[in-house]
Amino acid sequence: MQVQQIQRPLSIGVIGGLGAIGSADLYAKMTKVAAKAAPHERVKVQFGQQGFEDSEMAGAENAQTNARKLYVFDMLREFEMRKSNAVLLPCFISHTFLDEVQAEVSVPVIDMVAAIRDALAQRLPKLHKVGILTSSYVRKKALFEKYFNADDYQLLYPAAATQHACVMRAVYGTTGIKNGYLDGESIDLLERACQDLIKQGAQVIVPGITEIATVVEALRARGIPILDSNQIYAESALRFQPGPVGRAYKIGVVGGVGPAATVDFIGKLIKNTPATRDQDHIKLVVEHNPKIPDRTDNLIGDGADPTVAIYAACKRLESDNADLIAIPCNTAHAFVERIQSYLSIPIVNMLSETVSYIEQQHRNKTCIGLLATSGTIASGVYHQQVARSKCTLITPDETHQALVMDVIYGTEGVKAGIINDALRARLLQAMEALVEQGAELIVLGCTELPLLFAQNDLFQIGGKTVPLLDPTEILARKCVALASPGSRQAT
Repeated sequence: MQVQQIQRPLSIGVIGGLGAIGSADLYAKMTKVAAKAAPHERVKVQFGQQGFEDSEMAGAENAQTNARKLYVFDMLREFEMRKSNAVLLPCFISHTFLDEVQAEVSVPVIDMVAAIRDALAQRLPKLHKVGILTSSYVRKKALFEKYFNADDYQLLYPAAATQHACVMRAVYGTTGIKNGYLDGESIDLLERACQDLIKQGAQVIVPGITEIATVVEALRARGIPILDSNQIYAESALRFQPGPVGRAYKIGVVGGVGPAATVDFIGKLIKNTPATRDQDHIKLVVEHNPKIPDRTDNLIGDGADPTVAIYAACKRLESDNADLIAIPCNTAHAFVERIQSYLSIPIVNMLSETVSYIEQQHRNKTCIGLLATSGTIASGVYHQQVARSKCTLITPDETHQALVMDVIYGTEGVKAGIINDALRARLLQAMEALVEQGAELIVLGCTELPLLFAQNDLFQIGGKTVPLLDPTEILARKCVALASPGSRQAT
């Protein structure tokens, strides 16, 4: 996947509230870093904070993180809406579940532990024994071990008694840093923990709690070789390069046009996805709006224009972080060109994909018979796509077109929820008429029609083998292909 080009200045969000003192310290350092940045590195800093009641011992070994997870997700969604390019998350506890929240949002979180690791490798490449001052929770989750290769670094932690009596007490105690005590006993306790690490051979000490980063100067004054993790994190924002995030690929579906066809399309998406478990399937978001004005009524009559309704559905899918949009309605594609340039994500064109499929899978067949609504035929959207190929397109005569419309729209038609052999027999009459005109394959160009006949490359009509193509099936396969990791890396 190509790296997305974003104009400077970048907009960097800072999530507050997970530790007022630590996040305020990072925000202050980020603001200074931004002010000193060269013109080509400029960033705008946004701070966001909601009401969050932190646990008195949030860093305890068996602390509950559910409320924290939901808070982080809500804040990331807020920064998404504020169009931030990236977010700083000054909380090591939250980085233990970073993958969980990143998978659900499009705004990238700049990785704090990765920034520290990279800074160490660059600034202190000869130091390999690293002391870590972090919470018991983060220590239990082995967060730092996920980033520091054991072949390159030896991670050292305070002894269990020191961890409890010094580190946790210095940060979370009644006279700890979280309660506003940035000197006195809290510094003494942290110094004792640092000396424990130094005796173990630590060459440098890394704060794994953002509050500890607020008192590094006091510890340095006592000769402790400790890094300022908040400063490192702030500086990393200047080097941020936008790229793909860990968020799962999501297909957006404009549904309700018609309702049964929407369900049919989703079923085909699922059927065509190579999956052995639930988690292997593709994320979907469906804007199911059967109130969108009828497309055919507008194209061949004086019915309401559905452009705005289709566009609104697409914009809602766009705002819900869909990566592409599928519209399982042939006639609606007459309106796609009107709205595509106003969207930031592509609509996969079902009609062009159908013609492409014919060229790839049925190269020896050049006469396409189209069964579609009168609106689709009148709009010329299939004619335009076929005109770009070597094929020709034929449509039913007036009598058989009226039959097709009745199969779709009649009181006993598919849109009325009727699916039976009588309807199949009537539609087959229209197919046979097209074959008699020279059709070598037939496209079911209305998404209700595949509810009567499935795609079949060996369909028999009048003693001839005439492939029967379902654009809904072709669209589903294309969407699955685009959602595959190999396809995304190639785009």
